[in-house]
Amino acid sequence: MLVSAASPRPIPAPPGATTVDLAGLHGWWARGAAAPPDGADTCTIDGPLADLGPGLVVLDVDSTLITAEQIELLAEHAGTRERVAAITERAMRGELDFAASLAERVATLAGVPASALAEVGARIELSPGAADLVAAVRRSGGQVGLVSGGFAEIVEPLAAGLGIELVRANRLETRDGALTGRTTGPVIDRPAKARHLREYAAALGVPLERTVAIGDGANDLDMLHAAALGIAYCAKPVVAAAADAAITFPRLDAARIFLGLD
Repeated sequence: MLVSAASPRPIPAPPGATTVDLAGLHGWWARGAAAPPDGADTCTIDGPLADLGPGLVVLDVDSTLITAEQIELLAEHAGTRERVAAITERAMRGELDFAASLAERVATLAGVPASALAEVGARIELSPGAADLVAAVRRSGGQVGLVSGGFAEIVEPLAAGLGIELVRANRLETRDGALTGRTTGPVIDRPAKARHLREYAAALGVPLERTVAIGDGANDLDMLHAAALGIAYCAKPVVAAAADAAITFPRLDAARIFLGLD
């Protein structure tokens, strides 16, 4: 089931879809269909977000902007991917404290060559439609920001390639050309993500009523609640249930249609 969000009227969406015809979806929206197909829900946005469009869209990175979890790719170099993936899954379902689980997972990376960061960065794939969404927000006059429980050493080059300047992520400590198994500086956890969304909006002069947040895990919940519209993307059940809207198929640019962006 897909919960769709649009302005100023509901948009039907294909039930149980794993792929979507975005042109067809746009056609449904343009016709202003009165009722969605069976198995699909809708929600409607109004106010400044509906009238003026998004001034700021803040994206989670792992499993949202990109298809993978950075720490799991790094853990391959340490031979700990299965262990790390299991901890990540529990943390994203909200079963573990994020900061504590991050420390446990990063500890397994001790001794991994720092050069692995560039290797992982080269393997990163954007989610389908991610670049199109970023471009559409910009064309509408809005800005895009990233907040990640992943790592700045990987996220910052990725953001630069997309022309995104608003970036917050954890940093990995290195010594003598290898990871120490620790992070440095404040952890980008659930409260921090919401705080950075507010800071981005304040710096840009964008009211919170024109902000959108998109994410997939429990670590994103505060950010989704802080924004005028919180969208769960291929998300864990606890996140999909709490968000204002949810995309349940792997096309991030579906949010573009939902927000009325060309």
